[in-house]
Amino acid sequence: MAEQIRVALIGYGYAGRTIHAPLIGSVEGLELAVIGSRQPEDELRARLPGVRPVADPLKAATDPDVDLVVIATPNQSHAPLAEAALRAGKHVVIDKPFTVTLEEARRLAKLASETGCLLSVFQNRRWDSDFLTVAGAIRDGRLGEIAHVESRIDRFRPEVKDRWRESRQPGGGLWWDLGPHLADQALHLFGLPEHVTAHIALQRVGAKADDWFQIMLTYPKLHVILGAGMLVSGGTQRFTLHGSRASLVKRDVDVQENQLRAGMVPRDLDWGIDLDAATLFDGATGETELVTAIDGDYCRFYDAVRDALTEGTANPVSPAEGVATMAILEAAQASAREGRSLPPPLLPEEVADFETGRANSLAVSAMTARDAAASAIF
Repeated sequence: MAEQIRVALIGYGYAGRTIHAPLIGSVEGLELAVIGSRQPEDELRARLPGVRPVADPLKAATDPDVDLVVIATPNQSHAPLAEAALRAGKHVVIDKPFTVTLEEARRLAKLASETGCLLSVFQNRRWDSDFLTVAGAIRDGRLGEIAHVESRIDRFRPEVKDRWRESRQPGGGLWWDLGPHLADQALHLFGLPEHVTAHIALQRVGAKADDWFQIMLTYPKLHVILGAGMLVSGGTQRFTLHGSRASLVKRDVDVQENQLRAGMVPRDLDWGIDLDAATLFDGATGETELVTAIDGDYCRFYDAVRDALTEGTANPVSPAEGVATMAILEAAQASAREGRSLPPPLLPEEVADFETGRANSLAVSAMTARDAAASAIF
């Protein structure tokens, strides 16, 4: 691996332009070299000086001058582009969802193993301030044994937009948009559930794809509820946790996406700072305590990808974790359709691979927590 990892970013819509390009440009050791997009070349060159536009996404995915391919295209195109890149010997990052079917995810994971290339899923919300704060509270044990968790991302967007994310196609709808984030966070914290029970609906006038869901992940001594809706004025709590010793509530969501929309450069002053403290409710005394939020930093995902390629450290989000998340997504769809609880459809070897990948990514998360604590001190 060269000193600078040359990156091809495929897709320059919202995710590529607003999120991936600024993050890649802010991480030492990564160089955005190629942009795969059908947008006019002069506009791309004006926005990204020094980056070479390539109109054909397959050519961008197999470009001989790049080391790492980042795929931020519509969901249906993830698997074919990733397969082409892996077969060309490229390392690959795929924006969530990993693929649009579990079988596609399995094929890509197998291909990555065969080629020896790194394959990772951009689950950036593991580096949200709200999630890091909750994970830290669980890790320090002050809540006791966790019995009930609610994780929600609610919005008020009553008008249906004419875009692929809200269309009736594979990978369309709110469950495939926000579900991968919420499911991945739950798997990262608690591992695989025994059963998935789902309700998925279309609530808005003119909706073509689901715009509301409530999913329950059932564990032996824990229930995790994942939810999102597009008709929630005023919002809800981002996280609510109840344990044998205390409860914790975190209201506000991470600020990084809004900062990126506003044009902030990642890791500039005020980047990722979350002033919304969580509230801990002590069960024995009834007293409340503010828990300082841990600041978020999406750049840490790309830091970890760089380190995995240059130093051989852990993949921040392994293919096996991506496969497991896809299993939850498909189990939820089947549960909602059939009206019954279902286990995640994973093979025993996939469960074992997931546990290995999760253990490695938890080590990456622990490093993030230590770094965040050190930053707060100094």
